[in-house]
Amino acid sequence: MTDTPHADIVFENGWLYTGTEAAPRRGGLAVAAGRILSTDAETVAQLAETATERVDLDGRLLIPGFQDAHVHPILAGMELLSCDLSACETAEETLAAIATYAEAHPELDWILGAGWSMDAFPGGTPTRRALDAVVPDRPVFLENRDHHGAWFNTRAAELAGIDAGTADPADGRLEREPDGTPAGTAHEGAMDLFDTVRPRATQEQAYAGLLAAQDHLVSFGITAWQDAAVGEFMGSPDTVQTYLRAAREGTLRVRVRGAQWWNREDGDAQLAPILAHRDSVAAECDADRLSLASVKVMVDGVAENFTAAMHDCYHDHHGNATENRGISFFDPADMARFVAALDREGVQVHFHALGDRAVTDALDALEHALTENGPSDNRHHLAHLQVVRAEDVPRFAQLGATANIQALWACHEDQLDELTLPFMREDAEQDHYPFGALAAAGASLAAGSDWSVSSPDPIQAIHVAVNRVAPGEQRPPLGPEHQKLTLPQALDAYTQGTARINHLDHATGRLVPGYYADLAILDCNLFDLEPEAIHTAVVDETWIGGERVYARAEGAA
Repeated sequence: MTDTPHADIVFENGWLYTGTEAAPRRGGLAVAAGRILSTDAETVAQLAETATERVDLDGRLLIPGFQDAHVHPILAGMELLSCDLSACETAEETLAAIATYAEAHPELDWILGAGWSMDAFPGGTPTRRALDAVVPDRPVFLENRDHHGAWFNTRAAELAGIDAGTADPADGRLEREPDGTPAGTAHEGAMDLFDTVRPRATQEQAYAGLLAAQDHLVSFGITAWQDAAVGEFMGSPDTVQTYLRAAREGTLRVRVRGAQWWNREDGDAQLAPILAHRDSVAAECDADRLSLASVKVMVDGVAENFTAAMHDCYHDHHGNATENRGISFFDPADMARFVAALDREGVQVHFHALGDRAVTDALDALEHALTENGPSDNRHHLAHLQVVRAEDVPRFAQLGATANIQALWACHEDQLDELTLPFMREDAEQDHYPFGALAAAGASLAAGSDWSVSSPDPIQAIHVAVNRVAPGEQRPPLGPEHQKLTLPQALDAYTQGTARINHLDHATGRLVPGYYADLAILDCNLFDLEPEAIHTAVVDETWIGGERVYARAEGAA
């Protein structure tokens, strides 16, 4: 006679979205030893009678835990603990927050932080003089929300030896005053001009940042993520060591796949250490907890500062075409060659490809890798995809490339409407964030936030994916109707879609017996809401491996 299985936890009396069915169904779920034991209603009801713990869903929705396909948690966590400007909406609020932070920290030699919004300043380029007015005596260096630009004061420029005679680097530029003096904003590679003088974060700060970020992300139901740049990146210490410390000390609760940074200056010499890092982590850590089998390749910049690589020229303030088509950080032929080398070694390539020319170049590189190496299970993906040419849309499915979408951006908002669309070809909105077209053409979708660039809340991003309008906004939808995703498409992208590119789909991303009990409980059945109300849903609880890692305080918004 077979022993009746015992459930450690039973979730009952709610709605269940398994990811294997088109819509939620009434029921529950049983967990044993950190894994899903059953989703069958009759079996779960029987197991509930002897379960160690019973969780009453009370009509709420149980879903697979969200997974963020493109996020910078350690950097974002450190920003939470520094001069964090992400909540500021105007120039006045931003300057007041900087002054308050500087006054509260007289012991700091430098004022460092991030999060200011480009649309709070004329042309998206704040000035050194504005910073000098609030912090005249100490150097200030503050990265913007997308981390493709930085705001500095006069003292910081003096310490870095930057003046009117300083040439722009090949991969960036300084905004200038009429006489050539740096005006206070550095774009892309020009930020590196401060590297020799601005302080670097310590390993202790990085570790504190990881723990703060983890607490923040699990509160949104996120149970796994792909860190879009691990290693020594943007002034951080080696974040590989940060993750390893957390794994060794048992403080890493989420599941992490790290994309090692491919430095555009180091060439092929970095391949061997990247593979060595991957293999050493694989030897020490369970791949379901921590893996470094991806590499981040940043193909271009961003549209707001005209560094995203476009097929068409950017326009000037009068609507006339310029000669600027953005910046490609790699020669396309060279990128094709090293992408093929990474693919041959079984490494997943995670592209930053924002402009349509960058998308073409990334797809060309993957096509070259496929020709050279044949099919693989590396699951390469392209993130951001702000603009994609119609002829490139079907190539995603043809090449097995996943579209890694940041859906929160796919709406009309000031940064897009004032700093981007007016400077692009007239019909560019039609090709912006073409999620619906990609899905219709058979592309696999994954979803992420790019936090701290924008909110890490998956529900807000799903709202925009479905509506193409920001939560609470009355603006028209961005682009044509066919670019909208359905609720199941958007939800699946944020769960099983990202699980797939994280190589975790064998055990996460769906509610299936044998899979890890990585779960999120929403306060309502998302599918019962009108599309324009999706954003009102919140996460009540988050579970990882059958352990409750977050519970919303009673009465909290």
